[in-house]
Amino acid sequence: MAALGSPHRPLRVAIIGSGPSGFYAAEALFKTDLHVEVDMFERLPTPFGLVRGGVAPDHFKIKKTARAFEKIARHESFHFFGNVTIGRDLSVDDLRRFHDAILFACGAESDRKLNIPGEDLPGSHAATEFVGWYNGHPDYQDREFDLSQEAVVIIGQGNVAMDVSRILAKTVDELRDTDITEKALDALAESKVKEIYLVGRRGPVQAAFTPHEIKEMGALADCDVVVDSRDLILNEASQIELNKPDHHHRQKNMAILEEFAARKPAGKSRRLHIRFFQSPVKLPGRERVEAVVLEKNELVGPPYKQKARGTGIKEELPCGLVFRSVGYRGVPIEGAPFDESEGVFPNQDGRVTDAETILSGLYAAGWIKRGPSGVIGVNKADSQATVNSILEDLPRLLPCPTPYTRRVRELLESRGVRPITFEEWQRIDAAEIERGKAKGKPREKFTSVEEMLEVLDKTPAATQNE
Repeated sequence: MAALGSPHRPLRVAIIGSGPSGFYAAEALFKTDLHVEVDMFERLPTPFGLVRGGVAPDHFKIKKTARAFEKIARHESFHFFGNVTIGRDLSVDDLRRFHDAILFACGAESDRKLNIPGEDLPGSHAATEFVGWYNGHPDYQDREFDLSQEAVVIIGQGNVAMDVSRILAKTVDELRDTDITEKALDALAESKVKEIYLVGRRGPVQAAFTPHEIKEMGALADCDVVVDSRDLILNEASQIELNKPDHHHRQKNMAILEEFAARKPAGKSRRLHIRFFQSPVKLPGRERVEAVVLEKNELVGPPYKQKARGTGIKEELPCGLVFRSVGYRGVPIEGAPFDESEGVFPNQDGRVTDAETILSGLYAAGWIKRGPSGVIGVNKADSQATVNSILEDLPRLLPCPTPYTRRVRELLESRGVRPITFEEWQRIDAAEIERGKAKGKPREKFTSVEEMLEVLDKTPAATQNE
């Protein structure tokens, strides 16, 4: 039998998930000296993961990352299977029949909870729901957010929390030429939000947002930024963290916050309050959220390991809408081990494990491997590291019995599943761009799978060679 990775028997890899970590893994595989075939599976008809459904619509530069992924998808040995859910339409055992290695790059699709009283009241939401809603993600189009409320509290200070704050703080004119959905734009046009509170449990040095994210808050057309200078007084451990030579982003953040604190409000119609050293302990309300009770924190512990400890001093902040953005977690897939406490697939250097035993042929990359940390670019090195593990294991991998992409497609179709090719996605893409032209937008997204499939039924198909 020919060796895996040879011209007569290419290495066949299934990649689950079509976000950045999945595409970076495909790129790393194609850059090897081996002959490789990649079948990429995505539960939506649309690829690119968070680049499409998570990156804020006003961050045009980050969205351009998709162009690099399109180039990867043009590789002759790349095959896209959109509209296919692993664990439902195909099992992990099914994938083993057709692939020598399976790489899970399915991200962190659910959110962590605050676990405080009142969290399940109407008006309390995960930030991911709001982000998915305004980005046109099909999973979140049935959500409703009461933007008639004047005060909104966002718990968390990562970049997702900053995105939510900024979208709420911007005028409709600032969003009109983005790919935000028309439904969201109409709702935001009627927004009565005046006061936005961005709350973090630790201090400004420990905040997870990037300098770019915080800096753009100071350039909003109709929103003042409010920072209490007392929140910028650092303890000794935080000062040590700030002064570390390679922590330039923290130093830039601090300089921007100090500039905000020195500003005099310009009398704009909205205000963004950036608060530190506070944790939510309760969401009071009868029929819906009416306030958030915040406890003042102090930082304890050595540099780089400081934790927030409550002081017992509490404040009740009236609000009608709360978004939590305190971390994300993966979801299990039947047939693969899952670490419930960490929300990841347990692994060693990307090799999936079960009770410390490495499972041959199963791998993980991205957030499902390491947890939700780092910006999009971080996933490139992470995916490369997992591909390196696959290459090291190559002599020990068991060749699959049916090494043919067409057989995968035939099995799906026999089960009544309609797999979407990359060429079909490009037709959906073109239709979205055309819809956006009339409105002066880069695209107007289809927000349901049914709409996307209807487009394919109405537009001519190119010749398939998969």
